[in-house]
Amino acid sequence: MFKENREDIEQLILNYFEGIFEGDGEKLEKCFHENTFLYGDIKGEDYLKSKSAYIEGVMNRQSPKSLGEECRMGIIGIDILGKVAMVKLHVPFSGYNYYDYLSLAKIAGEWKIVNKVFTHID
Repeated sequence: MFKENREDIEQLILNYFEGIFEGDGEKLEKCFHENTFLYGDIKGEDYLKSKSAYIEGVMNRQSPKSLGEECRMGIIGIDILGKVAMVKLHVPFSGYNYYDYLSLAKIAGEWKIVNKVFTHID
């Protein structure tokens, strides 16, 4: 069961990376639970948005792919306990050096991001 959950989580994260990199709101929408909020620190400025506002922002900016960037996003670690998991990611793009902490839950048999906190490190 652990291996199956890990593979499902890795696929979710791949979709998340592709959604961010390609500016694909539909792909991102499928990654998040409907009630997800995101909190971050971007160069010292607080960032708090609903999932919908976040995805709208991703869709309304030039995607890293369209700018000719190389996708360098990666998983640092995954910790799974039952039907919950924590994932730490490195998400560098467009001059930013983000680190994401995603809380996941297996809801109705499907892994979803239920919370995201992140920071930008110079």
